[in-house]
Amino acid sequence: MAEVEAVQLKEEGNGHFQLQDYKAAAKSYSQALKLTKDKALLATLYRNRAACGLKTESYVQAASDASRAIDINSSDIKALYRRCQALEHLGKLDQAFKDVQRCATLEPRNQNFQETLRRLSTSIQEKLRVQFSTDSRVQTMFEILLDENSDTDKREKAANNLIVLGREDAGAERIFQNNGVALLLQLLDTKRPELVLAAVRTLSGMCTGHRSRATAILHAVRIDRICGLMAVENEEMSLAVCNLLQAIIDSLCGDDKQEHRGKEEALVLDTKKDLKLISSHLLDMLVSKKVSGQGRDQALNLLNKNVPRKDLAIHDNSRTIYVVDNGLRKILKVVGQVPDLPSCLPLTDNTHMLASILINKLYDDLRCDPERDHFRKICEEYITGKFDPQDMDKNVSAIQTVSGILQGPFDLGNQLLGMKGVMEMMVALCGSEREQDQLVAVEALIHAATKLSRASFIITNGVSLLKEIYKTTKNEKIKIRTLVTSDKTILYSVATTLVNCTNSYDVKEVIPELVQLAKFSKQHVPEEHPKDKKDFIDMRVKRLLKAGVISALACMVKADSAILTNQTKELLARVFLALCDNPKDRGTIVAQGGGKALIPLALEGTDVGKVKAAHALAKIAAISNPDIAFPGERVYEVVRPLVRLLDTERDGLQNYEALLSLTNLSGRSDKLRQKIVKERALPDIENYMFENHDQLRQAATECMCNMVTNKEVQERFLADGNDRLKLVVLLCGEDDDKVQNAAAGALAMLTAAHKKLCIKMTQVTTQWLEILQRLCLHDRLSVQHRGLVIAYNLLAADAELAKKLVESELLEILTIVGKMEPDEKKEAVIQTARECLIKCMDYGFIKPVS
Repeated sequence: MAEVEAVQLKEEGNGHFQLQDYKAAAKSYSQALKLTKDKALLATLYRNRAACGLKTESYVQAASDASRAIDINSSDIKALYRRCQALEHLGKLDQAFKDVQRCATLEPRNQNFQETLRRLSTSIQEKLRVQFSTDSRVQTMFEILLDENSDTDKREKAANNLIVLGREDAGAERIFQNNGVALLLQLLDTKRPELVLAAVRTLSGMCTGHRSRATAILHAVRIDRICGLMAVENEEMSLAVCNLLQAIIDSLCGDDKQEHRGKEEALVLDTKKDLKLISSHLLDMLVSKKVSGQGRDQALNLLNKNVPRKDLAIHDNSRTIYVVDNGLRKILKVVGQVPDLPSCLPLTDNTHMLASILINKLYDDLRCDPERDHFRKICEEYITGKFDPQDMDKNVSAIQTVSGILQGPFDLGNQLLGMKGVMEMMVALCGSEREQDQLVAVEALIHAATKLSRASFIITNGVSLLKEIYKTTKNEKIKIRTLVTSDKTILYSVATTLVNCTNSYDVKEVIPELVQLAKFSKQHVPEEHPKDKKDFIDMRVKRLLKAGVISALACMVKADSAILTNQTKELLARVFLALCDNPKDRGTIVAQGGGKALIPLALEGTDVGKVKAAHALAKIAAISNPDIAFPGERVYEVVRPLVRLLDTERDGLQNYEALLSLTNLSGRSDKLRQKIVKERALPDIENYMFENHDQLRQAATECMCNMVTNKEVQERFLADGNDRLKLVVLLCGEDDDKVQNAAAGALAMLTAAHKKLCIKMTQVTTQWLEILQRLCLHDRLSVQHRGLVIAYNLLAADAELAKKLVESELLEILTIVGKMEPDEKKEAVIQTARECLIKCMDYGFIKPVS
């Protein structure tokens, strides 16, 4: 009966079609499809409904119906031609051409097929010509940008579009092949900041991960011009150019996605010459008066990041040797700059610290004693060459250089202190009438006094001078430094004073009932002093920081154990924690060496002191760049104190800030993630993911999001008999956007790494599909993007699982998102949705979708 009814509905649909009522015809065909299983009839119904789709301009539906008919009968010539027509309207000219080509093969005399074949061939050629010869989009963008009369909004939009296009490999290649580099050079020539910035960011995208393109751009733009742009005062510009140079260096060093052959291979065969050229120009920037403080800092950052070996297991340290031979004197010149002298180069608050870090990294990267001896001799020659009885400025610069080296490779600094006349010059400068001389000398004496033998020399030869300076100077920076150096027994007293100034001792909780009871019994009730209120404490902290207290504290930490007791360490840790309270001050603390000074306090001393120091470390590590705050191998020493803060005996704020800092560290490198795993932090992080406290749960989930890129962590998720994956999936369904975002990020990376986890995800909870659909429809773009990445991973993992997803509402969601209007902010979301649809098409579950 059903089959008969299906045939009747087909005839009914044919009648509607002849009367040009295409919607009614499609409805009849759809009803008939539900009633029949006969393959021939099914093919006819799908083919007829495809014709309705063409008439109603429902081209996606028409292509899909025609494909189903072809699946039943691959030689169904009407279905092939109808799919060709639908695909042509959808702009899929190459696929439409294949269909009509098959039609012409089956019926070679059909003039209609031959005409369509010729038309499509011409259209495809034209499309390719427009796309690859003179890419119209790129051309239009440059025309708008280079036209001085262009509307501001249009110009801004064109600049943003160009940057986005440069980040895509295909887009970057189009710009490159269509004379784009020359046009970008024209943008640089305009000297207009917004256009220059757009050009730099586009070039940066084009260089990323493509060695031959990076090499060509480096030669076309020229390294001297790039460095000139980085030298400007504008911080945003300087940083953008720094990113461009980093992209070039990464590509030249082998971080290259492309496989090169023939001429291209010859072009990128040897990059050492270019890398040396870049290093040489960066070193020249360090000593040029034309370079701004920002530019100098960026040059130091690039040298810090790219010259020393990232892994000491690598034998080749030729880059470090080259920089030592050709640039160590230039770095020493930066270290020796005294801001108040007329000859001083433009500096920022970070310049001295970055230069000291670079010296430290270079020294640590040397492989043998002869190399270290050579390094030391250069430093000795530079410093002794500065000493001049007739020129006080040179003497001050020499002592400033020694002070800077003491803040880097401490052992080398101590060797330099043993040079004839260095300690004597420090003490002599204390007697100078110029404040800048006194400040440099006292700062250097602080660093020198951390060794007991040096401290004895200072006590014998310089205490009277230091006391005199303390009495006469009005400069608070000098006062605080003379306090630290004038007596080896004074450290505890100074530390106690600073604890009082910062109000960083433990305050017992006041119970109101007991206060009332004490008053009733006429007992003395201690009251808070007005100047212990938060406003006054904040003012005192600001003054201490401005006076350079961190520098003094860092030197106190370096003192010999005979001078620095565990009780003093605890007091210093309390002071550091109080100083770190305001996030705005943490950059200053890092710049003055506070980050690395805290590490020994967190590892040695009283239990209370270690906890306080670890908490201060957490505050710094949560928001600072670890490479700058804890340079070199020191960053690995930070992990253990932070992990100890995850203990349930610690308070909620300590737990929270420890999780934030571990999140920041785990995002830097897999070696750091491995260290966190080794310190057994994972069980604690997982424990806080169950926490009822929203912020703790969010911080733990964000930390896990970074940790899951580590193979050992992934193995834990793969193991049977645990609910780790289930927890992450359920957290994706939370109402808290931040928790959702972090959990979806973790799930996206896990499902991308292992197909087994894609299958496991569908088994851990019955809510998985509903949660996934919610992610893919989320209002927050980052959450939505991560949801779509998860969907893609599941589709790519297994055909059966992909079929299940296609049969759900997810397909409709993907189609809606994939059809959204182009938007720079939503670009990643739309592109991922389209990739999902393409994957469905590859399986044959859907036929060409737009």
